[in-house]
Amino acid sequence: MNAVGRVTSGVPSRGTAQRPATVIATNVRCIATALRVVACSVALAGLAGCAVAPGQTMGVRSNSGYVQLVPITPQLVTTAQAATKAPVIPAALLGYHPEAYHIGPGDTLYITVWDHPELTSPAGSQQASQANGRLVRPDGTLYYPYLGQMKVAGMTIEQARQALASKLAHWIKNPMVDISVASYASQRVVLEGALVKSGAQAITTVPLTLGEAIANAGVANPDANLSNIVLTREGQTYHLDMSGYAGKGGPVGKIYLAPGDRVLVPYNDRQKVYVMGEVTRPQALRFKTADITLTQALGDAGGLNEITSKGMVYVVRGAFDKDGHVQQRPTVYQLDLKSPAAFALADGFDVKPGDVVFASAAGVTRWNRFLSQLLPLTSALSAAATSNYYISK
Repeated sequence: MNAVGRVTSGVPSRGTAQRPATVIATNVRCIATALRVVACSVALAGLAGCAVAPGQTMGVRSNSGYVQLVPITPQLVTTAQAATKAPVIPAALLGYHPEAYHIGPGDTLYITVWDHPELTSPAGSQQASQANGRLVRPDGTLYYPYLGQMKVAGMTIEQARQALASKLAHWIKNPMVDISVASYASQRVVLEGALVKSGAQAITTVPLTLGEAIANAGVANPDANLSNIVLTREGQTYHLDMSGYAGKGGPVGKIYLAPGDRVLVPYNDRQKVYVMGEVTRPQALRFKTADITLTQALGDAGGLNEITSKGMVYVVRGAFDKDGHVQQRPTVYQLDLKSPAAFALADGFDVKPGDVVFASAAGVTRWNRFLSQLLPLTSALSAAATSNYYISK
């Protein structure tokens, strides 16, 4: 039998059996090489401006019938600042002025009768004034020597002093009487929410303002939302923006609290702006005022990333306002921060709760990220082809 007959009728030789594996390995290596060439070509084309880099970005193409793209200009900042109205305090709150303190059940009175220590300090002069005090009972009366039960609830301190002196005149010649409140317990206001020390505070002879009450309780920074203080009085609820009342002698110092008032300082867990993209520390920022500036938002996030950032910043304001009402169209505000002068505009532009601040990446950054994902794939294919070649050899 000739050589041709042995090949066609017998078992193929070893060299013939290796040809398919060699061909497969060669083809896979060629594919991997081709992918590398394509990746390099695409990268060069992108760097030359001939292709669109993949990844998250925004541009004028976002300006559609649904989204409104608005550049941040000096005119826009000026118009927005002019349209911002200062918080208004309801006239019902500003018009309230406390009367003189009226004694009530639970108060402890310290009564001094000059030249009569047995009446002034029946427990002994060495005892604290409260130990020698007279407690006003739930029925509004107190017990006093020689006089028995005496109703004092509803009286001012001066009225109670005159009444006590008049009654003691039957027993003591020209009594000199003085009354002070050793402990206040009949009239209180309640403070709740994001405070260091929430709870009841007593109304005293010195009128208590809203600002003093919150200062006494201590604001729980940075968890409090001072832009929506809720004051409830006699079933009526008032929403107050204290973030605009900073400064000594401001309007908040003119709001006097009445007995029975409830003050709520809400938490700011819904008072957030989301800073994303090419910043040092992307995060959700909480703030206790009605709004913060774009500069503050970027500063709290560590500023723009100098290596990867393009310098273009967008503020995305959604279709819903902070009360959940649907707006006409979402708005995207854009500002190019490559120029230092643009930061003056950013400092005058307010971002609001729910806004998304997005710092766009530079084109070369997006391509580097794309290639960092593509090139490992080509390396894996090349390694697989090489391994298959040597296994089959």
